[in-house]
Amino acid sequence: MIWIDIKRIIRSGWTNFKRSVFVSIASVLVFTITLSVVTSLIFLQATLHNSLNQIKDKVDVTVYFTTKASEPEILSYKNSLEKLSEVENVSYTSAAQALQNFRDRHADDYLTIEALDELPDNPLGATLDIKAKDPTQYESIAKYLGANDALDTSGASLIYKVNYNQNKMVIDRLNSLIAGAQKLGFLVTLILVLISIMITFNTIRLTIHMAREEIGVMRLVGAANRYIRGPFMVEGIIYGVVASVLTMLIFLPVTIWLGSHMSAFLGLNLYHYYISNLFQILIILLGSGILLGAVSAFIATRSYLNK
Repeated sequence: MIWIDIKRIIRSGWTNFKRSVFVSIASVLVFTITLSVVTSLIFLQATLHNSLNQIKDKVDVTVYFTTKASEPEILSYKNSLEKLSEVENVSYTSAAQALQNFRDRHADDYLTIEALDELPDNPLGATLDIKAKDPTQYESIAKYLGANDALDTSGASLIYKVNYNQNKMVIDRLNSLIAGAQKLGFLVTLILVLISIMITFNTIRLTIHMAREEIGVMRLVGAANRYIRGPFMVEGIIYGVVASVLTMLIFLPVTIWLGSHMSAFLGLNLYHYYISNLFQILIILLGSGILLGAVSAFIATRSYLNK
């Protein structure tokens, strides 16, 4: 019996969808615009996070050692740093490699290379480049470095300097940007959902107004509210499903164009991202469309039936 009632509700909803062609087209277009904004927000978040990850990979804390520091002493200090929970990895650059890197960077500067050749010893010391698991953890790593100096057998410091203070501004800005991006994404999503519900609510109310005589007859014969409300909820869900598929089709050529022309500017090939996350995006759009359609139809019919 329940299954028969469900079939009737679904059939009535499909009939309403086909009968009101212009209203259905308008509703699907409204849903499509809404879901297109949702999809654009997904791409914006992906692009932003990709850019932030690239910036994050370039930020580190470098420990510069004196020329007197031996390799075993530096590697011992490196091992102690790698045991910190905040540290993702520590890269060691020997004094000889640091000198070679300096020569490579100034290969076109003849005077600098000539002055370097005049020196009897290597003026550069070894370095340790420390990568944190999260940008917010660099400060605690810097505090550890300040409280746990690398000392030689005589008690003299082996560390020449730590560049945390020079990078602190970049790190702070990066942390602020990440936090701001998360808040902005949440705010935009919330505003978008509220606007979508309002638009869909009015669209469903228009459909209900067109079928007011039919609803009046159903109420006179004693039909339960769920049987009156059901077809409109099904109709709203159909709007969401059709709009989701249409949005996916629209963004296919859009991402192909963006992927071939804007990858260098955006830092992310949106077409590759779209294809690799096709199923997840479809689920998000279907879920959003179905939820918005069902919730808006429920609110609209409840407002009408309570009159």
